[in-house]
Amino acid sequence: MMRLVLISGLSGSGKSVVLNVLEDAGYYCIDNLPANLLSQTIIFLEASGYHKVGITVDARSGDSFLELPELVEQLRQHVDLRLIFLESKTETLVRRFSETRRRHPLSSDERSLREAIVLERELLTEVAQIGHRIDTSDLSANALRGWVKDLISVQSSRLTLLITSFGFKHGIPLDADLVFDVRCLPNPHYDPLLRPQTGRDADVIAFLEAVPEVAEMLADIQAYVTKWLPCYIRDNRAYLTVAIGCTGGQHRSVYFAEHLAAHFATLEQTLVRHRELR
Repeated sequence: MMRLVLISGLSGSGKSVVLNVLEDAGYYCIDNLPANLLSQTIIFLEASGYHKVGITVDARSGDSFLELPELVEQLRQHVDLRLIFLESKTETLVRRFSETRRRHPLSSDERSLREAIVLERELLTEVAQIGHRIDTSDLSANALRGWVKDLISVQSSRLTLLITSFGFKHGIPLDADLVFDVRCLPNPHYDPLLRPQTGRDADVIAFLEAVPEVAEMLADIQAYVTKWLPCYIRDNRAYLTVAIGCTGGQHRSVYFAEHLAAHFATLEQTLVRHRELR
């Protein structure tokens, strides 16, 4: 069966980076394929012996892009398909286009860059709901490459539980399905010896595990996700992103994400990432 990775999302959000990752992984890649040519292209590539294919389909397709959700459901009947949807904050996209001096595909003499981004976000709303969303606002290209490599390595036929840590001072991830706030717990940041470390370091772990409330909150979050995870599976979700946030995204949230990932890895297909760790 063909493995097909569809890449969609906002212009400037990193789709070309993902396409390059797929190409390096041995996928035959096509950029900016009109949505109405998707089915016949897949039929041709299958008949030609291609088994791993990556295709970018986005708002540049024009009106035919509106057909994509229906086409995805049809293709899933006979190919191993996953859809990766990239998004970023509007301010980040404005900065990226300003830095590269490239023209947004939906901009015009009557429509500003910011208005083009807002319009594209509206056009992509339905597709965003059926794909695995990745917020690239605060990601380096290298971090995005790493996440995509992890993502394409897991089975698409099972739900993938993605647990991510983040810092509230940098904003809540756009791709989060469930968000838990652990800022009420003691912060290792205020200990000069612990400040440069992270929630994966032994000294920070010892600090947090000495606080009874940490274990209580960890158990509560674990119980909540455990209780409701079957509901998301029954809803035929391909991905569920659980985001754990503290102030800076270095200590408490990292500790929680690591421990939750270790627990759920014994039950479901699980990935862990730390947005603020470089």
